[in-house]
Amino acid sequence: MGYFNPIVQYGVERFCKKAAELGVDGIIVPDLPMYEYEELYSSYFTDNNLSNIFLVTPQTSPDRIRKIDELSSSFIYLLSSSTITGFDLQVTNNVEDYYKRVSAMKLNNPTIIGFGITDNASFKKACEYANGAIVGSKFVKLLGEESYMEKIPGFIGSIKK
Repeated sequence: MGYFNPIVQYGVERFCKKAAELGVDGIIVPDLPMYEYEELYSSYFTDNNLSNIFLVTPQTSPDRIRKIDELSSSFIYLLSSSTITGFDLQVTNNVEDYYKRVSAMKLNNPTIIGFGITDNASFKKACEYANGAIVGSKFVKLLGEESYMEKIPGFIGSIKK
């Protein structure tokens, strides 16, 4: 996951080739406009077997979600809310309606919910509405702790239990 400006500075085609060489198979570039991806850069991604993973928020229109589904080749990242990373998942009626709305669209690509997945309860709640969940900020915080390699298996086990 990264922003588009450094990719442009490096060279989009060169970046995609290097990412593929390093074993990357999917990239999240939140500020890459869908139109630019489709018209200018999608061939660099597909030529290197890279998936551009699009983000969907509760405010994303159904037409845009359908277009994202059409352009996707792996999964669609559903942001649990319109906020920043690092908070705990709060499933309000509005959020639940959003999940149900997207689920009812019967998209071709799986949906994965992220932002606020910090424990087993939030993981299970997200998986009620999507094909999976992403644990990001909580995992990154763990990497900053001493003896993190010893803690990772227990942390993953606590999410999956």
